[in-house]
Amino acid sequence: MKKRILFVINTLNCGGAEKSLISLLSVFDYDRYDVELQMISICGSLIEFVPPQVKVLPAIRYFDYCTSSFFSNDVTFAFALARLKISLGIRTDKKLYDVQVQWKYASPVIKPGEEEYDVAIAWGQDTPTHYVAEKVKARKKLAFINGDYRKAGRNRDFDAPFYMKYDYVVSVSDLLSDIIIEVFPEIKDRVRTVYDINNAELIISMAELENPFSDVHGKIKIVTVGRLAKTKGYDIAVEAAKTLRDKGVSFVWYFVGGGPEMTAIKESVKANGLESIVFPVGEKENPYAYMKNADIYVQTSRREGYCLTLYEARVLNKPCVSTCFDVVYNQLIDGENGIITEMNGEAVAMGILKLIKSDELRNHIIENVKKEKKGNVEEIEKLYELIEK
Repeated sequence: MKKRILFVINTLNCGGAEKSLISLLSVFDYDRYDVELQMISICGSLIEFVPPQVKVLPAIRYFDYCTSSFFSNDVTFAFALARLKISLGIRTDKKLYDVQVQWKYASPVIKPGEEEYDVAIAWGQDTPTHYVAEKVKARKKLAFINGDYRKAGRNRDFDAPFYMKYDYVVSVSDLLSDIIIEVFPEIKDRVRTVYDINNAELIISMAELENPFSDVHGKIKIVTVGRLAKTKGYDIAVEAAKTLRDKGVSFVWYFVGGGPEMTAIKESVKANGLESIVFPVGEKENPYAYMKNADIYVQTSRREGYCLTLYEARVLNKPCVSTCFDVVYNQLIDGENGIITEMNGEAVAMGILKLIKSDELRNHIIENVKKEKKGNVEEIEKLYELIEK
């Protein structure tokens, strides 16, 4: 009989964890497994890319209520009280991170699931981890971590009991596994590494579907893809764009992604007089078309668990400039298959200028990137091993 697998993820917005899950599901063995998907919030442009073999579950009632008006038809006294406690707790509790406060008060009003699974997989930190640990019946449980927990501001004492309920805690890089063991030594024997599953064929085929720059002529096209959050360093990108403009470089720069910093980034672009050359275009269903048709891909992150977007740009043979976050060295060698810079706008601008001014360096990097292995769908065997073990 097929094993029954449940994946739980926050949303299917166009982020690294979400794209990684879509890539994984695109190559999953549905002859061996029946797969179901639970989203904490049923939203995101990647929903349409969920394979038809995957059963998408209905909304969790409490979280569905949280996306509506406080006095919606679905309100109960318990729901409303939990929502009020969360709102107050986020303002007053200095020990817990916002999503930890949310689970502290939401958990009592969320009913456990009635179905039982062979394996339940929390895809990403926070609510998926809390939900699978406490509310899902499964013979085996896996928690995936795709960010640097040490730098994420979470309270480890709150999360430790949840991770103790998992058979395996899986990170997306060896460095990240070391960090998890450092933060949670009590689960060191359960930590495993499975790199993000990257389906190169899917990325390449989607990239060919359109050209968003068909009306851009005679300018260097720069693209950055990722959630508009402080960790992604879009403020560094704005600073770099200002430096390039002041040096007389003819370019356009597209920020592809949505997120909490959208308003602040737009205001910064306007304040620096960059509206005609820097475009925060929001979340796009097909960010690969922007990558494919760019001249240079730039990553300005302050921290990453792996940095899937940088990898995707390399799949599309783009010359990349990246800041020096820890795990960038797992992907780039400075001057060989990309440019690594210090974490400030001036340095990023100088890295971009190196590629613009030197055809020899740019072509050297592109040729090296073309020779790299594309995709790693074989990595899924590590996940199968954990499922079957």
